[in-house]
Amino acid sequence: MDGHDRTGTPHEGDRRLANGQREAEVVAVLRSASGPLTPREVLERIGGDLAYSTVVTILTRLYEKDVLTRAAHGRAFAYTPATDEPGFAARKMRQAMEEVPDREGVLTRFVDDLSSRDEALLRRLLGGDLDADR
Repeated sequence: MDGHDRTGTPHEGDRRLANGQREAEVVAVLRSASGPLTPREVLERIGGDLAYSTVVTILTRLYEKDVLTRAAHGRAFAYTPATDEPGFAARKMRQAMEEVPDREGVLTRFVDDLSSRDEALLRRLLGGDLDADR
């Protein structure tokens, strides 16, 4: 199977994957910008074959997921990432923890899989020594 039906149309699951990739592309464009961008500006920076309405839909969905913030900019909104890259990674970690009822098991496995350097860093952070070695 090549991920397409007999007409050559991608299966539904493939569209979701493509949408996830498009979301990542949009977030990357916004991260590289020096300030908030409108959908038109995002579209111009991405280029390619995306429709304006597709960019608006992606931006709206990312806003609804609290990945982006937005402010009125004329008749449109201008979007910016809600946090930096470490913040996004931390959010993913929290979401993963919330999906499993055995939080202790998840944390235990997580700590067991850390390198000794990362484990030492985590111990330092949990001890409240946030400014050491920075």
